[in-house]
Amino acid sequence: MSHLPGKFVWFEHVSADAAKARAFYEGLFGWKIQSMPMGEQSYDMLMNGTDGIGGLRTAEPGVPSHWVSYLSVPDVDASFAAATAAGAKALLAPTDFGPVGRGAAIADPTGAAISLWKGTEGDRPDPEQPVAGDWCWNELWTPDAKTALAFYEKIFGYTHDAMDMGPQGSYYMLKSPDGKMRGGLMQSPDPQTPPQWCPYVLVADVDASAAKAQQLGARAICVPPTDIPNIGRFAVLLDAVGATVALFKGAPSQ
Repeated sequence: MSHLPGKFVWFEHVSADAAKARAFYEGLFGWKIQSMPMGEQSYDMLMNGTDGIGGLRTAEPGVPSHWVSYLSVPDVDASFAAATAAGAKALLAPTDFGPVGRGAAIADPTGAAISLWKGTEGDRPDPEQPVAGDWCWNELWTPDAKTALAFYEKIFGYTHDAMDMGPQGSYYMLKSPDGKMRGGLMQSPDPQTPPQWCPYVLVADVDASAAKAQQLGARAICVPPTDIPNIGRFAVLLDAVGATVALFKGAPSQ
């Protein structure tokens, strides 16, 4: 059993229509649902093959559909206290979740929500070779990249590399304390975009997956299939219930 602080270890889809979300993602990525007992209730776990990679949860009334990113931390209580002292908003105080782990939730100082997590069974190891249908990246869209970067580095021990995107400013690639690239951080190009973490799913063909998403009822293709030179090809969409998710395939050399 090992923990990987700084890794995004779980992604949870929250919406008012779990059945519609399930049909969309089963059709798009071939994910399956496995019901896991949680005390007197059950939890719908997303399976990519034999791997549990996330879950489905029903939103509270009035809460828009979204994906929740779970960040592995060495101590939930300490990270929560440090985050709120540094300007984050408390969304859920540190809480035990049955036998599976302890978690909390915050909104960072720029408004993006994120969950903190330490599982009792450790973290899923990094794959040698990611497979289609698995998470491959996570990206923060924020109205204040400098403030967000300083926060995540101070509280969670990230370092970063930067890539110049011209008029869009810098793209920051966050590295966890073990030196692994874990996610990106960028200034939102559209001030109307809510601060959020957008998860990326690895696919065999971005164009085909984007087209399939439309057939399955995606509300919008926010960014059509686009090449990132020397890195890969991606697209961003709103799923059938309005949550943001991205598709990615690495360049042949990746």
